[in-house]
Amino acid sequence: MSAPLQDLIVLDLTHVLAGPFASMSLGDLGARVIKVERPGAGDDTRSFPPFKDGQSAYFAAINHGKQSIALDLKAEADREIFDQLLARADIVLENYRPGVMEKLGLGWEALHERFPRLIYGAVSGFGHTGPDALRPAYDMVVQARGGVMSITGEKDRDPVRVGASIGDIVAGMFLAQGVLAAVIDRAKTGLGRKVDVAMLDSQLAILEHAIALTTVTGTPPAPSGARHPSITPFETFHAADGLFVIAAGNDALFAKLCEVLGLPLVDDPRFATNPARCDNNRLLKRLIEAVTLGETKAHWIATLEDAGVPTGPIQNLVEVLQDPQILARNMVVDVLDRAGKPTFVAAGNPIKISGLSDPKTRAPAPELDGDRQAVLDWLKRP
Repeated sequence: MSAPLQDLIVLDLTHVLAGPFASMSLGDLGARVIKVERPGAGDDTRSFPPFKDGQSAYFAAINHGKQSIALDLKAEADREIFDQLLARADIVLENYRPGVMEKLGLGWEALHERFPRLIYGAVSGFGHTGPDALRPAYDMVVQARGGVMSITGEKDRDPVRVGASIGDIVAGMFLAQGVLAAVIDRAKTGLGRKVDVAMLDSQLAILEHAIALTTVTGTPPAPSGARHPSITPFETFHAADGLFVIAAGNDALFAKLCEVLGLPLVDDPRFATNPARCDNNRLLKRLIEAVTLGETKAHWIATLEDAGVPTGPIQNLVEVLQDPQILARNMVVDVLDRAGKPTFVAAGNPIKISGLSDPKTRAPAPELDGDRQAVLDWLKRP
């Protein structure tokens, strides 16, 4: 099977994370990604630690397999090259503040008039409409303003940022999804679309239970630690040697859990239904931990798994990168250097498609402007 997106050319003007994550996703599915960078500096993440052999591991993890050409879009000669690229491209991605591309004469309306089949993907903090469209934003800002921080952390303590940059990453995922929808639409209409994704919007889109709780009860949920606010038991529990998780998400699983733990709670009206368990979650946690504290995490995980109760360890990243299930799914891959030597480690492609190759290595991350001649030679070919 050929790569699904192998005929698509993506011009990637984005930097840092949200846009590059989207172009990485498209590249993993076969698209050719030409990264258009600022001369001299390039993507900001080229200077992000940690470094190996003078190269950023962060940059390599998100930009492997892309090509790089440095262009000053205000310089006439470079602008001519960029116009040639636009004429050959299927998709252009940008994550500038709204208005920047318009000042360059490269906004959606101008490009759509000149290149009607071109798909224009834009990701920004607040989107291209609304009263705050021109405000700057980073992951921390949208996690805070979008409500995610308000429900993250321990009860009665200060809200905290989610450890992963989900403000950027979720927006990048939605951008890739929107662009692919536009590709399908173009096959029917012959016309490109503008895809406008806001990081703030994307945070709201992942708050399904928080929105439901707030709109029905009138009270916004607060941080609840590891506990799910609408499902019980669904959180961390102490064993003799530390914490592990149990996720008994329905009555049948709760019955299995009680059987394994020897707790006669299934017919107890305080715990017989999920709403009742939620109302009495602290008491239920104490009753469960009175049993789980008697054995190790490994004991309970093995015992509960045998009974079909969802459970698992709380792993650090060293442990995650050695997890047999993760490795079996090819989710830890090597990023090669220019000499073909494994140099960095990155997450694999979580999208597994039958018949599609899923190699254990990724092509190198590009050197700044390192593919200029290759790109120029390609432009000369019909």
